[in-house]
Parts: sequence; C-alpha cells; structure tokens
Amino acid sequence: MANVTLTLPDDLKQKMSSMDYVNWSAVIRSIIEAKIRDFETAEKLVSKSKFSEADLADLMRRVDDDYRKEGRRLLDEADR
Repeated sequence: MANVTLTLPDDLKQKMSSMDYVNWSAVIRSIIEAKIRDFETAEKLVSKSKFSEADLADLMRRVDDDYRKEGRRLLDEADR
C-alpha cells in the first residue's frame, strides 16, 4: 500500500491527536474512495451529456465543498 503525506492546520492535527482511538488512515481512505466514486460518476454523466468543461469544474467544486462540510461534521461529532 502506498503512503501519502498531507499538510494540516495545527489545530486540526491537535484535535486528531486527542482522538487516538480513531483510525484516521481508514477515515481519510474512505473519504478519498467516496470522492473518487463521485468524480467517476460525474465524468460518466458528463461524457454522455452536453456539459461543458466549465460545468464539470463547477460540479466538482460543489462535490468538493460537500466533502469538506461532511469532514467537518464528522470531526465535530467526534468532538462530542
């Protein structure tokens, strides 16, 4: 399995470190897998439609925003 390094804000890393019972690799892996599925679905839809590249970029930006919100929600739940 490959390793990936990412940069996080210090406060986020501190929150993650305080939750040593969470397997963050598994959490991030599942989020990435879901995002890839979404992008693949979007690409299939676009290839069969009259979407422009700008439309696809907008759709992917919206998906990205949704995942960012979902990630924050999951972290907030874990804080409780």
